[in-house]
Amino acid sequence: MMNVLLVFGLFLASTSARQGFGPGEQDWDFVNVRPGAYEFWWLYETTADVKNITEKPLVIWLQGGPGASSTGFGNFAEIGPLDENLNARNYTWVKDVNLLFIDNPVGTGYSYVNKTNAFTTNNTQIANDLITCLEGFYRKRPEFRPVPLYITSESYGGKMAAEFALELYKRIQKGTVKSNLRGVNMVDAWISPIDSVLTWAPFLLNTGVIDKQGYAKIDKAAQRTKALFDAGKYKESTNAWGETEGVISVVSKSVDFYNILKKIKTSCSRKGKMIAKPGQTSGCIDEQDVKIEALMNGEVKEALNITNTWGTQNGLVFDILSEDFMKPAIHIMERLLNETKLKVQVLSGQLDLIVDTPGTMLWVDKLKWSGSSSWPNVPRTAISVDNINEGYKKVLGNFYVYWINRSGHMVPADNPAAMGSILQDLIS
Repeated sequence: MMNVLLVFGLFLASTSARQGFGPGEQDWDFVNVRPGAYEFWWLYETTADVKNITEKPLVIWLQGGPGASSTGFGNFAEIGPLDENLNARNYTWVKDVNLLFIDNPVGTGYSYVNKTNAFTTNNTQIANDLITCLEGFYRKRPEFRPVPLYITSESYGGKMAAEFALELYKRIQKGTVKSNLRGVNMVDAWISPIDSVLTWAPFLLNTGVIDKQGYAKIDKAAQRTKALFDAGKYKESTNAWGETEGVISVVSKSVDFYNILKKIKTSCSRKGKMIAKPGQTSGCIDEQDVKIEALMNGEVKEALNITNTWGTQNGLVFDILSEDFMKPAIHIMERLLNETKLKVQVLSGQLDLIVDTPGTMLWVDKLKWSGSSSWPNVPRTAISVDNINEGYKKVLGNFYVYWINRSGHMVPADNPAAMGSILQDLIS
């Protein structure tokens, strides 16, 4: 454990470091991505034993939601140097890479809009804003422009990361953007929402969480979601998605949507929005969420000299994107595999419900790309870390798929050993 006051005091003593929050050298800023829209980034420079930090890659982390903050949840709940209790995290990614958190879409975390029509309404707009934000970062930190860049993400962040990576790659090829993009990683990504929804009932039945009566109720709600989706009524389908989650909450006695083995109070209820954590929809108060919100609107806000309030527009981000929420990004994944040379990683935590493994494997197996015919015959190997089986992987060309043992939705926090191995696969 590490007392944050001690860490912070040591940090301030460093003459070369910019004053930030917690250990290590940092940088942060807002980028005006469009009129009335401002995106916030926060860089943690690597603590690796190198002569120059540019010897290590630059890794972007995008949280889910839409409306969950990378600077808050990705940072303090998963991969940053400190956890929500301000104890040092021994598996922080900062030990291996330069880590760039971006609060996106605009309105998320510290990012904000000052007029309602400046919110994004679809995934393409989100990708364009991210590229503009990255350009703003490069202007301030030009030494990172030639450094290998990797985009990592979780949950709805995976849907955003896929299009961000594709669009950035296209602009690099055209010469309109200078960047050294090498790969994209997607943890429990919301790529084909309807595949997730339709597999919730069988997944819960086969893991013993529900019985056949419960299955019938969940499947009925899921089929209604699909009918609305098939009819092109996407906002109504999003509402039905939330209602299906409510049915699951009742019949499962409040199973946790992010790890079906997590202990949870049976009195918790669902609200039907993927916000807070990459989808905090429990009616019960999450202690970790409360601590992070207090940090971001207290000590962190003061240390970074930020005037706006963290998280006030998160709910609006989700609401305005509800029309786009259920739309798939399978075609974007196919283009990444067919039109780019990027490493493409897809991860699935086997205890995750919200983006369950069966649903993820459905869309992975129906991808149409150059390796489609060979993919079914590719052998699956173990992810071995210190002689422990942490999961499984299949690799064909630039496509990597991982099944993670003992992990739910938040793979970096649930199984840091497996995640560390996968990060090395990405940046090696």
